[in-house]
Amino acid sequence: MTGANFLSQSCARGGRTGRAATRKNTGVGFMLAVLIMSVRELIVLGTASQVPTRYRNHNGYLLRWDDEGFLFDPGEGTQRQMIYANVSSTAISRICITHFHGDHCLGLAGISQRISLDGAPHPVHVYFPRSGQKYYDRLRRASIFHDVATVIPHPISKAGPIDEQPSWTLTVRPLDHGVDTYGYRLQERAGRTMLPAKLAEAGVRGPMVRELIENGFIDIETDGGDEDGARVRVKLEDVSVPKPGQSVAFVMDTRMCDNAIELARGVDVLICESTYLNEDADKAHAHGHLTAAQAATIAREAGAKKLILTHFSQRYTSTEPFLAEARPIHGNTIAVRDGDVIPIPRRKKPKGSSKGTSKGTSKGTSKGSSKGASKGSRANAKPKQRPPGKTSG
Repeated sequence: MTGANFLSQSCARGGRTGRAATRKNTGVGFMLAVLIMSVRELIVLGTASQVPTRYRNHNGYLLRWDDEGFLFDPGEGTQRQMIYANVSSTAISRICITHFHGDHCLGLAGISQRISLDGAPHPVHVYFPRSGQKYYDRLRRASIFHDVATVIPHPISKAGPIDEQPSWTLTVRPLDHGVDTYGYRLQERAGRTMLPAKLAEAGVRGPMVRELIENGFIDIETDGGDEDGARVRVKLEDVSVPKPGQSVAFVMDTRMCDNAIELARGVDVLICESTYLNEDADKAHAHGHLTAAQAATIAREAGAKKLILTHFSQRYTSTEPFLAEARPIHGNTIAVRDGDVIPIPRRKKPKGSSKGTSKGTSKGTSKGSSKGASKGSRANAKPKQRPPGKTSG
Protein backbone atom coordinates (compact mmCIF):
# COMPACT_ATOMS: atom_id res chain seq x y z
CA MET A 1 0.00 0.00 0.00
CA THR A 2 1.44 3.39 -0.98
CA GLY A 3 1.58 6.36 1.35
CA ALA A 4 -1.06 8.14 -0.71
CA ASN A 5 -3.38 5.12 -0.55
CA PHE A 6 -2.86 4.82 3.19
CA LEU A 7 -3.68 8.48 3.67
CA SER A 8 -6.74 8.19 1.45
CA GLN A 9 -8.16 5.08 3.12
CA SER A 10 -7.29 6.08 6.66
CA CYS A 11 -8.86 9.51 6.32
CA ALA A 12 -11.96 8.04 4.68
CA ARG A 13 -12.62 5.83 7.67
CA GLY A 14 -13.82 8.56 9.98
CA GLY A 15 -10.88 10.90 9.44
CA ARG A 16 -8.83 9.41 12.30
CA THR A 17 -5.50 9.96 10.57
CA GLY A 18 -6.48 13.49 9.65
CA ARG A 19 -7.32 14.49 13.21
CA ALA A 20 -4.21 12.90 14.65
CA ALA A 21 -2.01 14.46 12.00
CA THR A 22 -2.94 17.98 13.03
CA ARG A 23 -1.74 17.55 16.60
CA LYS A 24 1.91 18.07 15.73
CA ASN A 25 3.46 20.40 13.19
CA THR A 26 6.51 18.22 12.76
CA GLY A 27 7.53 15.14 10.82
CA VAL A 28 5.04 12.82 9.18
CA GLY A 29 2.11 14.33 11.08
CA PHE A 30 2.79 17.73 9.60
CA MET A 31 3.10 16.28 6.10
CA LEU A 32 -0.24 14.50 6.45
CA ALA A 33 -1.92 17.65 7.74
CA VAL A 34 -0.65 19.62 4.75
CA LEU A 35 -1.97 17.01 2.31
CA ILE A 36 -5.36 16.88 4.00
CA MET A 37 -5.77 20.63 4.04
CA SER A 38 -4.84 21.04 0.38
CA VAL A 39 -7.21 18.50 -1.23
CA ARG A 40 -9.51 19.82 -3.95
CA GLU A 41 -11.76 17.36 -5.73
CA LEU A 42 -15.33 16.68 -6.75
CA ILE A 43 -16.88 13.43 -5.52
CA VAL A 44 -19.91 12.53 -7.64
CA LEU A 45 -22.55 10.85 -5.48
CA GLY A 46 -25.39 10.79 -8.01
CA THR A 47 -26.11 11.84 -11.61
CA ALA A 48 -29.81 11.10 -12.22
CA SER A 49 -32.51 13.68 -12.86
CA GLN A 50 -36.02 13.40 -11.40
CA VAL A 51 -35.86 9.68 -10.53
CA PRO A 52 -33.00 7.28 -9.74
CA THR A 53 -32.26 4.41 -12.10
CA ARG A 54 -30.48 1.07 -11.74
CA TYR A 55 -27.17 2.79 -12.41
CA ARG A 56 -27.73 6.40 -11.35
CA ASN A 57 -28.66 7.73 -7.95
CA HIS A 58 -30.42 11.02 -7.38
CA ASN A 59 -28.16 14.09 -7.52
CA GLY A 60 -25.41 14.61 -5.01
CA TYR A 61 -21.99 16.24 -5.31
CA LEU A 62 -19.39 16.73 -2.59
CA LEU A 63 -16.79 19.37 -3.42
CA ARG A 64 -13.70 18.98 -1.22
CA TRP A 65 -12.06 22.39 -1.03
CA ASP A 66 -9.11 22.50 1.35
CA ASP A 67 -10.66 22.24 4.82
CA GLU A 68 -14.24 22.69 3.59
CA GLY A 69 -16.74 20.17 2.24
CA PHE A 70 -19.53 21.64 0.08
CA LEU A 71 -22.41 19.20 -0.44
CA PHE A 72 -24.50 20.31 -3.42
CA ASP A 73 -28.11 19.18 -3.98
CA PRO A 74 -28.32 16.03 -1.83
CA GLY A 75 -31.06 13.93 -3.44
CA GLU A 76 -32.64 10.78 -2.10
CA GLY A 77 -30.05 8.18 -1.09
CA THR A 78 -27.16 10.61 -0.64
CA GLN A 79 -26.30 9.21 2.79
CA ARG A 80 -25.84 5.72 1.34
CA GLN A 81 -23.89 7.02 -1.65
CA MET A 82 -21.46 8.68 0.74
CA ILE A 83 -20.87 5.30 2.38
CA TYR A 84 -20.11 3.79 -1.04
CA ALA A 85 -17.72 6.68 -1.67
CA ASN A 86 -15.96 6.14 1.69
CA VAL A 87 -16.79 9.67 2.76
CA SER A 88 -17.74 10.52 6.34
CA SER A 89 -20.63 12.88 7.07
CA THR A 90 -18.19 14.93 9.13
CA ALA A 91 -16.57 15.92 5.84
CA ILE A 92 -19.58 18.18 5.20
CA SER A 93 -19.23 21.75 6.40
CA ARG A 94 -21.70 23.43 4.00
CA ILE A 95 -24.80 22.28 2.12
CA CYS A 96 -25.95 24.16 -0.98
CA ILE A 97 -29.45 23.53 -2.34
CA THR A 98 -30.34 25.01 -5.72
CA HIS A 99 -34.12 24.42 -5.41
CA PHE A 100 -36.65 22.21 -3.70
CA HIS A 101 -37.53 19.63 -6.33
CA GLY A 102 -37.08 16.22 -4.70
CA ASP A 103 -34.09 15.04 -6.71
CA HIS A 104 -32.14 18.03 -5.35
CA CYS A 105 -33.13 18.00 -1.68
CA LEU A 106 -34.73 14.77 -0.39
CA GLY A 107 -31.40 13.58 0.96
CA LEU A 108 -31.26 16.52 3.35
CA ALA A 109 -33.46 14.63 5.83
CA GLY A 110 -31.01 11.74 6.15
CA ILE A 111 -27.92 13.93 6.07
CA SER A 112 -29.35 16.20 8.79
CA GLN A 113 -29.78 13.23 11.11
CA ARG A 114 -26.47 11.62 10.18
CA ILE A 115 -24.36 14.66 11.04
CA SER A 116 -25.93 14.62 14.51
CA LEU A 117 -25.45 10.88 14.88
CA ASP A 118 -21.79 11.17 13.85
CA GLY A 119 -21.22 14.16 16.12
CA ALA A 120 -20.01 16.70 13.57
CA PRO A 121 -17.40 18.73 15.48
CA HIS A 122 -18.09 21.92 13.50
CA PRO A 123 -21.11 23.99 12.44
CA VAL A 124 -22.80 23.00 9.18
CA HIS A 125 -24.13 25.89 7.10
CA VAL A 126 -27.09 25.30 4.78
CA TYR A 127 -27.95 27.62 1.89
CA PHE A 128 -31.31 27.41 0.10
CA PRO A 129 -33.98 29.58 -1.60
CA ARG A 130 -35.93 31.52 1.01
CA SER A 131 -39.21 30.70 -0.74
CA GLY A 132 -38.62 27.03 0.17
CA GLN A 133 -38.27 27.65 3.90
CA LYS A 134 -41.20 25.36 4.76
CA TYR A 135 -39.64 22.50 2.78
CA TYR A 136 -36.30 23.07 4.46
CA ASP A 137 -37.95 22.96 7.90
CA ARG A 138 -39.75 19.70 7.06
CA LEU A 139 -36.61 18.03 5.77
CA ARG A 140 -34.46 19.17 8.70
CA ARG A 141 -36.82 17.47 11.15
CA ALA A 142 -38.56 14.83 9.06
CA SER A 143 -38.65 12.34 11.94
CA ILE A 144 -37.67 11.87 15.58
CA PHE A 145 -33.92 12.07 16.23
CA HIS A 146 -31.48 13.49 18.76
CA ASP A 147 -30.61 16.80 17.10
CA VAL A 148 -27.28 17.82 18.59
CA ALA A 149 -25.45 19.22 15.56
CA THR A 150 -25.00 22.93 15.02
CA VAL A 151 -26.82 23.58 11.73
CA ILE A 152 -27.05 27.19 10.56
CA PRO A 153 -29.64 28.02 7.86
CA HIS A 154 -28.97 30.73 5.26
CA PRO A 155 -32.13 31.48 3.24
CA ILE A 156 -31.37 33.14 -0.12
CA SER A 157 -33.60 35.80 -1.64
CA LYS A 158 -31.38 37.72 -4.05
CA ALA A 159 -28.29 37.49 -6.22
CA GLY A 160 -24.85 38.26 -4.82
CA PRO A 161 -22.38 37.00 -2.22
CA ILE A 162 -23.98 34.82 0.45
CA ASP A 163 -20.84 33.86 2.38
CA GLU A 164 -17.42 35.49 2.50
CA GLN A 165 -14.49 33.81 4.21
CA PRO A 166 -10.81 34.87 4.37
CA SER A 167 -9.90 32.62 1.44
CA TRP A 168 -13.09 32.40 -0.65
CA THR A 169 -16.48 33.87 -1.52
CA LEU A 170 -19.70 31.97 -2.30
CA THR A 171 -22.01 33.80 -4.72
CA VAL A 172 -25.43 32.96 -6.16
CA ARG A 173 -27.53 34.02 -9.15
CA PRO A 174 -31.14 33.06 -9.95
CA LEU A 175 -31.71 30.62 -12.81
CA ASP A 176 -34.69 29.95 -15.12
CA HIS A 177 -36.48 26.78 -14.00
CA GLY A 178 -40.06 27.75 -13.16
CA VAL A 179 -39.50 27.60 -9.40
CA ASP A 180 -37.00 29.63 -7.38
CA THR A 181 -33.63 28.17 -8.30
CA TYR A 182 -30.14 29.50 -7.64
CA GLY A 183 -26.79 28.60 -9.17
CA TYR A 184 -23.63 28.80 -7.08
CA ARG A 185 -20.09 30.01 -7.69
CA LEU A 186 -17.20 29.35 -5.31
CA GLN A 187 -14.41 31.87 -5.91
CA GLU A 188 -11.02 31.66 -4.24
CA ARG A 189 -9.65 35.07 -3.37
CA ALA A 190 -6.82 36.30 -5.54
CA GLY A 191 -3.37 36.46 -4.01
CA ARG A 192 0.21 36.95 -5.08
CA THR A 193 3.05 34.51 -5.79
CA MET A 194 6.44 35.46 -4.35
CA LEU A 195 9.50 35.59 -6.62
CA PRO A 196 12.63 34.33 -4.79
CA ALA A 197 15.06 36.13 -7.10
CA LYS A 198 13.31 39.45 -6.52
CA LEU A 199 13.16 38.84 -2.76
CA ALA A 200 16.89 38.12 -2.65
CA GLU A 201 17.71 41.16 -4.76
CA ALA A 202 15.68 43.36 -2.40
CA GLY A 203 17.25 41.78 0.70
CA VAL A 204 13.96 40.38 1.99
CA ARG A 205 14.39 37.05 3.79
CA GLY A 206 13.14 34.97 6.71
CA PRO A 207 10.45 36.56 8.91
CA MET A 208 10.64 39.70 6.79
CA VAL A 209 8.68 37.90 4.05
CA ARG A 210 5.67 37.38 6.31
CA GLU A 211 5.77 41.03 7.40
CA LEU A 212 5.87 42.07 3.75
CA ILE A 213 2.88 39.88 2.91
CA GLU A 214 0.83 41.08 5.87
CA ASN A 215 1.54 44.81 5.49
CA GLY A 216 2.03 45.10 1.74
CA PHE A 217 5.45 46.70 2.25
CA ILE A 218 8.53 46.56 4.43
CA ASP A 219 11.26 49.11 5.20
CA ILE A 220 14.78 47.63 5.08
CA GLU A 221 17.94 49.16 6.51
CA THR A 222 20.80 49.50 4.04
CA ASP A 223 24.52 50.18 4.45
CA GLY A 224 25.70 53.77 4.34
CA GLY A 225 23.76 56.93 4.99
CA ASP A 226 23.48 58.46 8.48
CA GLU A 227 24.44 56.69 11.67
CA ASP A 228 21.03 55.01 11.88
CA GLY A 229 21.40 53.66 8.36
CA ALA A 230 19.30 54.45 5.32
CA ARG A 231 15.99 52.65 4.83
CA VAL A 232 14.51 51.42 1.57
CA ARG A 233 10.83 50.56 1.19
CA VAL A 234 10.08 47.32 -0.65
CA LYS A 235 6.50 46.92 -1.86
CA LEU A 236 4.74 43.57 -2.26
CA GLU A 237 4.10 44.16 -5.96
CA ASP A 238 7.85 44.67 -6.52
CA VAL A 239 8.71 41.09 -5.51
CA SER A 240 5.63 39.11 -6.52
CA VAL A 241 3.17 38.50 -9.34
CA PRO A 242 -0.64 38.29 -9.22
CA LYS A 243 -2.12 34.86 -8.53
CA PRO A 244 -5.76 34.57 -9.67
CA GLY A 245 -7.94 32.44 -7.43
CA GLN A 246 -9.51 29.20 -8.61
CA SER A 247 -13.26 28.99 -9.11
CA VAL A 248 -16.03 26.42 -9.50
CA ALA A 249 -19.59 27.02 -10.73
CA PHE A 250 -22.58 24.78 -10.06
CA VAL A 251 -25.49 25.25 -12.48
CA MET A 252 -28.49 22.94 -12.08
CA ASP A 253 -31.99 22.88 -13.56
CA THR A 254 -32.30 25.87 -15.83
CA ARG A 255 -33.07 26.93 -19.37
CA MET A 256 -30.43 28.90 -21.25
CA CYS A 257 -30.05 32.23 -19.45
CA ASP A 258 -27.50 35.01 -18.96
CA ASN A 259 -27.04 34.23 -15.26
CA ALA A 260 -25.85 30.71 -16.05
CA ILE A 261 -23.14 32.20 -18.26
CA GLU A 262 -22.17 34.81 -15.66
CA LEU A 263 -21.86 32.18 -12.92
CA ALA A 264 -19.50 30.22 -15.17
CA ARG A 265 -17.49 33.22 -16.37
CA GLY A 266 -13.82 32.14 -16.47
CA VAL A 267 -14.22 29.30 -13.95
CA ASP A 268 -11.79 26.42 -13.69
CA VAL A 269 -14.65 23.92 -13.46
CA LEU A 270 -18.31 24.21 -14.46
CA ILE A 271 -20.60 21.47 -13.13
CA CYS A 272 -23.70 21.74 -15.28
CA GLU A 273 -26.94 19.88 -15.82
CA SER A 274 -27.49 18.33 -19.25
CA THR A 275 -30.78 16.56 -18.80
CA TYR A 276 -31.54 16.13 -22.50
CA LEU A 277 -29.95 15.73 -25.91
CA ASN A 278 -30.68 18.13 -28.76
CA GLU A 279 -33.18 15.71 -30.26
CA ASP A 280 -35.36 16.46 -27.23
CA ALA A 281 -34.69 20.21 -27.08
CA ASP A 282 -38.43 20.92 -27.00
CA LYS A 283 -38.78 18.84 -23.82
CA ALA A 284 -35.75 20.56 -22.29
CA HIS A 285 -37.30 24.00 -22.78
CA ALA A 286 -40.75 22.90 -21.66
CA HIS A 287 -39.42 21.47 -18.40
CA GLY A 288 -36.81 24.16 -17.68
CA HIS A 289 -33.68 22.18 -18.50
CA LEU A 290 -30.62 22.19 -20.75
CA THR A 291 -29.39 19.94 -23.52
CA ALA A 292 -25.77 18.80 -23.65
CA ALA A 293 -25.16 21.24 -26.52
CA GLN A 294 -26.61 24.11 -24.50
CA ALA A 295 -24.46 23.25 -21.48
CA ALA A 296 -21.40 23.24 -23.75
CA THR A 297 -22.46 26.58 -25.23
CA ILE A 298 -22.65 28.09 -21.74
CA ALA A 299 -19.15 26.78 -21.00
CA ARG A 300 -17.78 28.13 -24.28
CA GLU A 301 -19.38 31.58 -24.00
CA ALA A 302 -18.32 31.86 -20.35
CA GLY A 303 -14.75 30.77 -21.05
CA ALA A 304 -14.96 27.90 -18.54
CA LYS A 305 -11.85 25.73 -18.61
CA LYS A 306 -13.53 22.38 -17.84
CA LEU A 307 -17.15 21.30 -18.25
CA ILE A 308 -18.65 18.45 -16.22
CA LEU A 309 -21.97 17.14 -17.55
CA THR A 310 -24.44 15.48 -15.17
CA HIS A 311 -28.17 15.23 -14.24
CA PHE A 312 -29.14 12.88 -17.06
CA SER A 313 -32.72 11.91 -17.90
CA GLN A 314 -33.68 8.28 -17.34
CA ARG A 315 -34.57 8.03 -21.05
CA TYR A 316 -30.83 7.83 -21.88
CA THR A 317 -28.86 4.76 -20.84
CA SER A 318 -25.47 5.97 -22.11
CA THR A 319 -23.62 9.25 -21.68
CA GLU A 320 -21.63 8.84 -24.91
CA PRO A 321 -24.19 10.79 -26.99
CA PHE A 322 -23.89 13.68 -24.50
CA LEU A 323 -20.15 13.85 -25.08
CA ALA A 324 -20.60 13.54 -28.85
CA GLU A 325 -22.95 16.51 -28.73
CA ALA A 326 -20.97 18.69 -26.32
CA ARG A 327 -17.31 18.22 -27.27
CA PRO A 328 -17.48 19.85 -30.73
CA ILE A 329 -18.66 22.99 -28.90
CA HIS A 330 -16.44 22.77 -25.80
CA GLY A 331 -13.57 20.31 -26.12
CA ASN A 332 -12.65 19.91 -22.45
CA THR A 333 -15.87 18.17 -21.44
CA ILE A 334 -16.53 15.02 -19.43
CA ALA A 335 -19.75 13.20 -18.52
CA VAL A 336 -19.58 11.80 -15.00
CA ARG A 337 -20.91 8.59 -13.48
CA ASP A 338 -21.90 7.86 -9.89
CA GLY A 339 -18.71 7.33 -7.89
CA ASP A 340 -16.42 9.38 -10.11
CA VAL A 341 -13.79 11.51 -8.39
CA ILE A 342 -12.62 14.55 -10.34
CA PRO A 343 -9.41 16.17 -9.05
CA ILE A 344 -9.19 19.95 -9.27
CA PRO A 345 -5.44 20.55 -9.56
CA ARG A 346 -4.14 23.87 -8.36
CA ARG A 347 -2.98 26.26 -11.04
CA LYS A 348 0.68 26.01 -11.97
CA LYS A 349 2.88 28.71 -10.49
CA PRO A 350 4.96 31.02 -12.71
CA LYS A 351 8.55 30.01 -13.34
CA GLY A 352 10.88 31.30 -10.67
CA SER A 353 8.13 31.58 -8.06
CA SER A 354 8.38 30.38 -4.48
CA LYS A 355 6.03 28.14 -2.51
CA GLY A 356 4.85 31.00 -0.35
CA THR A 357 1.77 33.04 -1.27
CA SER A 358 0.33 36.21 0.09
CA LYS A 359 -2.83 36.41 2.16
CA GLY A 360 -6.04 36.12 0.23
CA THR A 361 -5.19 32.67 -1.06
CA SER A 362 -6.63 29.41 0.18
CA LYS A 363 -3.83 28.54 2.58
CA GLY A 364 -5.74 29.90 5.57
CA THR A 365 -8.63 28.12 7.24
CA SER A 366 -11.97 29.55 8.28
CA LYS A 367 -14.13 29.02 11.32
CA GLY A 368 -16.68 26.31 10.98
CA SER A 369 -14.49 24.41 8.58
CA SER A 370 -14.72 20.68 8.13
CA LYS A 371 -12.48 18.40 10.14
CA GLY A 372 -13.81 15.34 8.40
CA ALA A 373 -12.41 12.73 6.06
CA SER A 374 -10.24 13.47 3.08
CA LYS A 375 -9.53 11.31 0.08
CA GLY A 376 -6.14 12.80 -0.68
CA SER A 377 -5.14 14.87 -3.70
CA ARG A 378 -4.58 13.36 -7.11
CA ALA A 379 -2.09 14.52 -9.68
CA ASN A 380 -4.03 13.77 -12.85
CA ALA A 381 -7.38 15.22 -13.84
CA LYS A 382 -8.98 12.04 -15.15
CA PRO A 383 -12.03 10.85 -13.22
CA LYS A 384 -11.55 7.86 -10.98
CA GLN A 385 -14.45 5.69 -9.94
CA ARG A 386 -15.00 4.18 -6.54
CA PRO A 387 -16.14 0.53 -6.60
CA PRO A 388 -19.94 0.35 -6.17
CA GLY A 389 -21.09 -1.34 -3.00
CA LYS A 390 -17.72 -1.10 -1.28
CA THR A 391 -18.19 0.47 2.12
CA SER A 392 -15.71 1.79 4.60
CA GLY A 393 -14.45 -0.51 7.31
